[in-house]
Amino acid sequence: MRYATFSTADDPTPRLGAVFSDWMADISKLAGGPPATLTLPDLIQSGPHSWRRAAERLQSASSEKGFTGHYRLADVRWHAPLPRPRKNVICLGLNYKSHAIESATAFGRETKLPTVPVFFTKAPTTVNGPYDVIPWDQGATEQVDYEAELGVVIGLEGKNIPRAKALDHVFGYTIINDVSARDLQRRHMQWFKGKSLDGFCPMGPVVVTSDEFGDPQNKTLALRVNGDRRQFANTADMLFAVDVIIEFLSTGMTIEAGDIIATGTPEGVGFGRTPPEFLKDGDVVETEIEGIGVMRNRVVAQRSA
Repeated sequence: MRYATFSTADDPTPRLGAVFSDWMADISKLAGGPPATLTLPDLIQSGPHSWRRAAERLQSASSEKGFTGHYRLADVRWHAPLPRPRKNVICLGLNYKSHAIESATAFGRETKLPTVPVFFTKAPTTVNGPYDVIPWDQGATEQVDYEAELGVVIGLEGKNIPRAKALDHVFGYTIINDVSARDLQRRHMQWFKGKSLDGFCPMGPVVVTSDEFGDPQNKTLALRVNGDRRQFANTADMLFAVDVIIEFLSTGMTIEAGDIIATGTPEGVGFGRTPPEFLKDGDVVETEIEGIGVMRNRVVAQRSA
């Protein structure tokens, strides 16, 4: 299934939808289905039995035209699938060899590949819609950069999860652009502040359930700025695959349903180019992952009050 959070002109309340070809099914309108207040986090929390039941109902209703509420994709407003996570988004740094090399080169350091996953987080207030603007607060940063990443949405709580069972804990996958303020990263000597400015985590447009998405280590990802391709790679190039990430993260630490993991970015980021090329006011950033779709976000400069 391909789940989204959307609203419409006649009803601005964000709600859970399922995407079929070129139309969106309003799940709250499914006869005999879940309550109107159901959100994607609610569905995730409800567990595998409810996931299967919802998918069966949706597939049946879609083939039988059993929806009283369905919309053309062009007519809906897309929100981030999980618009306000309960916890910080968990991120990985330097998870592609190519990016680790370009980062070391940009900082004038010797390349040392990590031997364990490098974790950091982004605040929940960074989460942004897949087609919304990226707000650039010019009073906070002068160096806005992009990072295309595969996002993992946890479905089942667990602790000390072995690698062999790690993917059983995944609900689905989405696209994340880990927008970053490079000058803040350097100034604060850590990554949290530079990664956590408002709107710095476009996400979506859908969460594709793990059964439909397939192997997370064989997907192409790309990022374009104003149509110019800046990043292009395959998730097979990750230093630490999704199952390894979950194994490391859950060691001694409970991961919960609804947790979001951004799995790192390949080479091609702005600060790694010669000379560096940071995002500018009006730039359009397209982030794409095979099997999920494309996000399109425009950078809009804003002056601090």
